Amino acid sequence: MGLRTRFRPGLPADAPAAARPLRPEYVELPRPWRLIVTAGWNLAESLGLPVAGYFAGAKMGGQETGMVTAAAVVWLTVAVRRVATRSVPGLLTISALVLTLQTAMVMVTGSVLFFLLQFPLANLALCVLFARTAPTRKPLVAQLAAEVVALRQPSSHQPGLVRFFQGATWLWSGIFAVSTVGLAVLMEIEPVKVFLLLTTAITIGGVVAGTFLSALWFMRVISRSGLRIRFTQV
Repeated sequence: MGLRTRFRPGLPADAPAAARPLRPEYVELPRPWRLIVTAGWNLAESLGLPVAGYFAGAKMGGQETGMVTAAAVVWLTVAVRRVATRSVPGLLTISALVLTLQTAMVMVTGSVLFFLLQFPLANLALCVLFARTAPTRKPLVAQLAAEVVALRQPSSHQPGLVRFFQGATWLWSGIFAVSTVGLAVLMEIEPVKVFLLLTTAITIGGVVAGTFLSALWFMRVISRSGLRIRFTQV
């Protein structure tokens, strides 16, 4: 009884690289618990510490003292970061610049109107900052994603990811532009206490909406680009 050997079709060893299946590329993120810690730490030093400094200063010496304390706290954090890690995260830099602008306006004018004007002006500054980097090779959202959530892109050039980060940066610029207009209108038609409450609501709502839309858009780009998400060990 004869034996017949069945061979499975395959690629020869000397087949060109283009004919071989490509290895999947990955976008790397920390494991969920580490992701929460990384993002939480960045938000705490950029937003939490200045807010705590403001309330502590305001309790001791009023509004102006609170603003100065908040600015001092964030610039102290910048200095510590520079000495300890030789780099300053973009989110912390943005927080320091915006707080400095707000504090200068409050100190120079001492006017309630200018105190309220700081909020739409801060959003306008963020709008311009994001818009300036959106068409470049280093859009701000890409930098913030690397720093805040420790996202690592594939080593190979991915046009889809580049377009996403540029588009997402434009998205955030638009969100801050809408917030600027909305706050400017509310400042004219609402009393101070209502305006401050609405400012908080608009700020939180804009951040939540921008984060949700960016994450949804990111997952769609990952799926279309054939990339995969991999959680790192650290």
